Amino acid sequence: MGILKKGLDYSGHVIKNIYPNKGIVECDGEKVTVKGVLEGQKIKFRLSKVRNGRCEGKLLEVEERSPLEVQEPFCPHFEYCGGCTFQRLSYENLLKMKADEVKNILEGFDFEFLGIAPSPHEKAYRNKMEFSFGDSCKDGELTLGLHKAGSFYDILQITDCKITNDDYNTIVKFTVELCRNYGLTYCHKMTHEGYLRHLLIRRAATTGEILVNLVTTSQWPDEERFLNDFKDRLLNLNINGSIVGILHSINDDPADAVKADRIDILKGKDFFFEEILGQIFKITTFSFFQTNSFGAEVLYGIVRDFVGDTKDKDVFDLYSGTGTIAQILAPVAKSVTGVEIVPEAVESAKMNAALNGLSNCEFICGDVLKVLDELEKRPDLIVLDPPREGIHPKALTKIINYSVDTIVYVSCKPTSLARDLEVFTENGYRLVKAKCCDMFPWTVHIETVALLKKN
Repeated sequence: MGILKKGLDYSGHVIKNIYPNKGIVECDGEKVTVKGVLEGQKIKFRLSKVRNGRCEGKLLEVEERSPLEVQEPFCPHFEYCGGCTFQRLSYENLLKMKADEVKNILEGFDFEFLGIAPSPHEKAYRNKMEFSFGDSCKDGELTLGLHKAGSFYDILQITDCKITNDDYNTIVKFTVELCRNYGLTYCHKMTHEGYLRHLLIRRAATTGEILVNLVTTSQWPDEERFLNDFKDRLLNLNINGSIVGILHSINDDPADAVKADRIDILKGKDFFFEEILGQIFKITTFSFFQTNSFGAEVLYGIVRDFVGDTKDKDVFDLYSGTGTIAQILAPVAKSVTGVEIVPEAVESAKMNAALNGLSNCEFICGDVLKVLDELEKRPDLIVLDPPREGIHPKALTKIINYSVDTIVYVSCKPTSLARDLEVFTENGYRLVKAKCCDMFPWTVHIETVALLKKN
């Protein structure tokens, strides 16, 4: 080490992709980690960090494209928007890259890797979008869209997003034009002054039913005329789906979170139904649900296959969310107990279980770490679907102490999965097989399902 100097610019070839959205660049015999590059590219970078024998650089320019980049981006917002990352790849190349990244992360385990399941739809797959009001530059025209890549403040006006149904684009364009005509201002992150905050749109993949939720502050006393106009014109838009609910949410919290202090229904209802693997789920604008409905069927199908026979078994579904996995397993199982820390998700799980006529499901609101101490029932098998950072070490110990024969782990971050798998294998479990599922085409994200068996 020492040939490369911090702060200087260098050129090199990317020899390997690593999760998420990073690459290893070879330069003068040294290896440098750089974000936002692809295997096969020649890039120019600035060496930004040298620590403990590791070098990191910042991408300055792609000097030569990778042989993997076989197509032009299909979205006009690509490279400006912070959403999609890999539109220059073919979908086949993208799937291989994601699968290889996960396989490399798990290379220390002796297991069967079953590859990656593609999303049933490569485009227009998202059933939920949260758009922000703002401007694309300081004191610029009002915009409604997504954050610019790498920016906390600038909002890129979205006109033709390709990972959503075109109904989203139509509703966004209409909404921002109406707000501009009314001379409305957005809520500034620093001063917390202004009216407009977010626009939430959900569209059922199976029915085309749409919920539209306008989120504002309470800082405009003369909003009734605008909201009536918004509602009436929205209902007359020429779209493919059908708007079944128009809502107005008030949010005066200074934090830039998409939430509501109060929700008013301007027209219709505040929910629609979606169907996954034969089960019905009631969806509201704020309820948690997989954003790729048809992809969720593939993911949960893998989970069901890995779980295997649940007849006469008590199943624990930990970090259960709205109980989707629990309800897919419940028709055959003796019982399913779901544990989830978010109260709204637990209430949705209970409601959806009732809708599906499932009387053998119990959903408990609380931290898995604490709830496991209070449960008298012992599971026969366990399904885990933790948040991105994985399982709390103390909760992991309690899960291992149940000593069940089968554990199925659903992960949205393979590095967290690998860390937790190390602990499982040190405590008498072995990784039998794993399979990826691409729930978010053209992005860095990847789901992985892992089957563990007790030795």
